[in-house]
Amino acid sequence: MSKRFYFLVIAAALLLQSGLINAQNQLPSLGDRISGYVTLEQEHKLGREFLRSIRRSTPTISDPLLNSYLASLSYRLASKSELKDHRLAFIIIDSEVLNAFAVPGGVIGVNTGLFLNAETEGEFASVMAHEIAHVSQRHFARRIEEAQTSRIPQLAALLASVVVMATSDPEHGQAAIMATQGRAIENQLRFSRSNEAEADRIGIKTLFDAGYDPFTMPLLFQRLAANNRYGTRPPEFLLSHPVTESRIADSRERATRYPVRTYTENLEYQIMRARVITHYSKNKEDTINEYQRLLQDSTTETQAYGARYGLAMAYSENEEYLKATETLAPLLDRDPNRISYVVTQAEILTAQNEPGIALNFLQRHLTINPDNHPLTMAYADALVESRRYDEAVRVLEQHSKQRPEDFSLWFLLAETQGQAGNISKVHQARAEYFVLVGDFKRAREQLQYALRIETEKASNPAVVAVLRQRMKDIRALEVELAG
Repeated sequence: MSKRFYFLVIAAALLLQSGLINAQNQLPSLGDRISGYVTLEQEHKLGREFLRSIRRSTPTISDPLLNSYLASLSYRLASKSELKDHRLAFIIIDSEVLNAFAVPGGVIGVNTGLFLNAETEGEFASVMAHEIAHVSQRHFARRIEEAQTSRIPQLAALLASVVVMATSDPEHGQAAIMATQGRAIENQLRFSRSNEAEADRIGIKTLFDAGYDPFTMPLLFQRLAANNRYGTRPPEFLLSHPVTESRIADSRERATRYPVRTYTENLEYQIMRARVITHYSKNKEDTINEYQRLLQDSTTETQAYGARYGLAMAYSENEEYLKATETLAPLLDRDPNRISYVVTQAEILTAQNEPGIALNFLQRHLTINPDNHPLTMAYADALVESRRYDEAVRVLEQHSKQRPEDFSLWFLLAETQGQAGNISKVHQARAEYFVLVGDFKRAREQLQYALRIETEKASNPAVVAVLRQRMKDIRALEVELAG
C-alpha cells in the first residue's frame, strides 16, 4: 500500500465515518475532514482532487452572481484569518439542505441551503469563518495524523465498515464502525469537539477582524437549535456540529470580549438570498405575495430594497417580465451601476425575447467593468439568444483565459461551439470540462476526436501540435494523481 494511498484511505474512512455517505448526494458534511497530510502543497493537490470529484458527482449552481459573491466574501474572510495558503476555489451545491465546507487546499463550498437559513450576511459569514478556521488550524491533517497510529488490522476494520456504508444502509456502517473501533472513535470524537471549540474561537476572531458582528455566530446557533428542537432529523450542519446550550453560551461569551461597534446590514447578501429563495420557490404566487408583504412591512432601507429585489425576481420567475422590470426600475434608478441589478435586468430582457436590448444595456457596463464575470456571462447568454453564436464563442473563449478552472464555463463554451458549427472546438472545450471533473479518459477521447478533424486539414499543423501536447499534459496529470 503506497503512502499516498494509505493517507487517502484513512481520509476517506474518516469522511465516511463522519457521514459523507448520506441522502444528500454523497456530500461532505459541514466539518468533515480530508487532507493530503503534512505539507500545504500536498493538501492543495488533494483539495483539487476532491473538487474534481465533487464536480463530477454533485449537482451545482453556476449562477455567476452567487459564485462571485461567495468568492468575494471568502477572500474577505481569508485575508483576516490565519490561513497560510490563499489559493482558493469555490463551489455552490444545488441543495436546500443547510451545509458548507472548507477543504484543505482552499476549496470552499456551500449548499444553497445556507443562504436559505442564514438571515444576514453576518450569519452566513460566521459559518464560513468557522470552516476556514478548521483549515487554517489544519484540523484535517491533525486528525488523519492521529488516525495513522492505528495498525493495519484497525484500518482493515475501518475499510470493512466503509464498504458496508457505501453499499447498504449507512446506519449499518456506523454500527460496524462502532463495534470495531469503539474506543478509537470515542477518542476521535473528543478530539473533534476540541477542534470545534477552537474553530468557534478563531472563527469569531476572523469574523470580527473582517468587519462582521461576532454575535452573529451565537445568534445563528440559537435560532437553528430552536428551529430543529422538535424535528425528527436535523440538517447535516447540526449532525456534524451539535449546537448545545453550552456551545451557544461559549460563543456568546467569546463575542462579548470584542469592542462594541455599529454594524449595518449588507444589501448584496439580501439580493443573493432572494435569488436563492425565488429559485427554489414551488408556488410563485405565494412568493410574490410574501415579498409584497415584506416590502410593505420593511422598516429600514436595506429591508425595503432587498424585498423589492426579491419581488422583482419572483415576478421574473413567474414569467411576469413587465412587472419584474417595473419593480426593479426604482432600484436601478437609485443605484444604476450595481452589477447585481444590471445583470438581473439583462436576464429579464433576455428571458422576454429582447436579447438585443439586453446587449446594448450590458455593453456600457462592460466598458466600466471589463472581464467582470456576471456581466460577461449575461452578455454571452444574450448573444446566444440572439443567435450570434460566433460572437458568443469569442466572448466565452476570451473569458475562459481569465477563468481556466471554471468547469461550467467550459461546458457552456462546448455547447456554444456546437451552435456555431465548430465541431473540433466542441471536443476541445469538452476535454477541458472533463479534466476539471476528473474524467481524464473522456478528456483524452475528446481530444482524439478533435485531432482526427484537425489532421484532415493540411493547413493546421500548429493546432495538431497543440492538441498532441495537451493530450500529453492530461496523461501526465492523470499519472501524477494516480501515483
